[in-house]
Amino acid sequence: MKLNLKNPIVFFDLETTGTNINSDRIVEICYLKIYPNGNEESKTMRINPGMHIPEEASAVHGIYDADVADCPVFKEVARNIAHDIEGCDLAGFNSNRFDIPLLAEEFLRANVDIDLGRRKFVDVQVIFHKMEQRTLSAAYKFYCGKNLEDAHTAEADTRATYEVLMAQLDRYPDLKNDIAFLSDYSSFTKNVDFAGRMVYDDKGVEVFNFGKYKGMSVTEVLKRDPGYYSWMLNSDFTLNTKAMLTKIRLRELTQKK
Repeated sequence: MKLNLKNPIVFFDLETTGTNINSDRIVEICYLKIYPNGNEESKTMRINPGMHIPEEASAVHGIYDADVADCPVFKEVARNIAHDIEGCDLAGFNSNRFDIPLLAEEFLRANVDIDLGRRKFVDVQVIFHKMEQRTLSAAYKFYCGKNLEDAHTAEADTRATYEVLMAQLDRYPDLKNDIAFLSDYSSFTKNVDFAGRMVYDDKGVEVFNFGKYKGMSVTEVLKRDPGYYSWMLNSDFTLNTKAMLTKIRLRELTQKK
């Protein structure tokens, strides 16, 4: 089967210093770019995170401080990565909840202006969990009939994710070979920010998705409790969350004039 593409799609995977999208950093990125005509391009690079890689993270992906000591920091390669994924939709395994939010944070820290919000995101893990409830290694075994060698290396996981999606399309007739459909299907919520702290409700209104104001309109909360905006900007939320909150606040202030 060949993916039905209107735009190129980039399958990607990150190996990182940990699982906190606010504070952890990328140590390896691999992406596989699939063009509408079926052509493929792949790239893998290691990145110096500028911090110690915790032993528990190294135990998972096998990358240690010495392995990335002479590698570029993300800021040095950010524009090249942004250029490679420009105009592309994005796909990954658990990418909506982790890889995309963390990548967005790295771009913001590097002062690289890239509008990821205009892309379609296909999360192969969500499709898998809706259908079978397993892990990537199990998904690879289940759908492709092969053992995933070198699991938790970005290159192996990226290629496996692409092969799993192709096998999912073969297996499930209800899955349309259409990136817009797959993007919608693999989303649990319609996020305003990548971390999902704010989401769109059934009427398309931005509402908070956490804390004491969960389910309440963002604009109404900011009117009722102006200090909540300052609290969020000074708290441990992602840069993207803060930027989207500020965008909503500025939009409301502009509409009042």
